Amino acid sequence: MNEILTALWPVFALLCVGHIVRRAGFPGDGFWEPAEKLIYFLLFPTLLVYKLSLADVGAVPVAEVALAIVLLMSIGTLTLLSIQRLKPMTNSRFTSVYQGGMRFNTYVGLASSAALFGDTGVAVAAVIIAVMVPLLNLLCVLIFSLYTREDAGYMSALLAVVKNPLIIACFVGIFLNLSGLGLPWMVASVAGLLSGIALPLALLAVGAGLNLTALRQAGGAVIYSSAIKLLLFPCLMVLICRLLAISPEVTQVLVLFSALPTAPSAYILARQLGGDAVLMSAIITGQTLLSMVMMPVILSIFPFFL
Repeated sequence: MNEILTALWPVFALLCVGHIVRRAGFPGDGFWEPAEKLIYFLLFPTLLVYKLSLADVGAVPVAEVALAIVLLMSIGTLTLLSIQRLKPMTNSRFTSVYQGGMRFNTYVGLASSAALFGDTGVAVAAVIIAVMVPLLNLLCVLIFSLYTREDAGYMSALLAVVKNPLIIACFVGIFLNLSGLGLPWMVASVAGLLSGIALPLALLAVGAGLNLTALRQAGGAVIYSSAIKLLLFPCLMVLICRLLAISPEVTQVLVLFSALPTAPSAYILARQLGGDAVLMSAIITGQTLLSMVMMPVILSIFPFFL
C-alpha cells in the first residue's frame, strides 16, 4: 500500500501546485494554452517513443495482454454508451465522462509497476501502454468526432486517428524496439530530457485548469466515470485474466493498470478537441483523490480472487 500511496502523492502534489500558481496569476494566463500544445504535440510523443524503444518486452505474453485490454476497453465503451443512452447528457459532457471512464494515468502506472513488481512489472507495463494508448486514442478520437463535430464521419475520424501524435509515437517506439534499432545515443539523451519534462508540466497544466467548484457541482458525471474506472474495471480485469489463463504475475500488473485514475492528458485532449475541459479537470481531481484509497484496497484483495 505504501508504494501506491508514494506513487500517487507526487501526482496530486503537482496538481495542487499547478492550481495554486494559476490562482496566483503566475506565470500568466497566456502561458497555459501554448504549454498544453507543447505537451500534446511534442513532449508526450517523445516520452512514448523513448519509453517504448527501451522497454524489454520479449518475455511478456503480448497476445494475451492485448486481448485482455481489448476486451476491457470494449466492455467499458459499451457500458458508457449505454449510460449515455439511458441517461443522456450534453455531447461535450459525455466526452469527458467517457475519457474519465476509459483513460489511465501512465505516470502512476509506470511508477507503481516499478515500485511493486520491479523489472517484470515495467516490461508488462510497457506492453500494456503500447496496446492501450493507440486503442484508447482511437476510441477517444472517434467519440470526439461523433459527439463534438457536426460534420465528422468515420473517414474524418480515421484520419484524425492516423494523424494523432500519440499513436504515431507508439508505433515509432514499438518499431524501434522490435527492430533492434533503438534510439541513437544522441537522440536518446535529448529524448530522455524532454521525457522528464512531459509529465510534470502536464500535471501542472491540469492543476492550472482545476476547478474545485466544478468538482462539487459535477455530481453524477464524476460518480459514473469513477465507478466504472475504479471499481468495475479491476473486477472485470480479474475475470478476463482468469478466462484467458494469464499468469498471476502478469495479472497483477493488468489489475493495477485497470484501477488507475484517469490520465492528466485527458484534460489536454478535451481542450484540443472541444470537450468539457472544466468537467474533465473535476473528474481527474475526483478520481485521483478516490484512487488514493481505492488502489491500495483493490491491489490488496485481488489475489484472493485468482
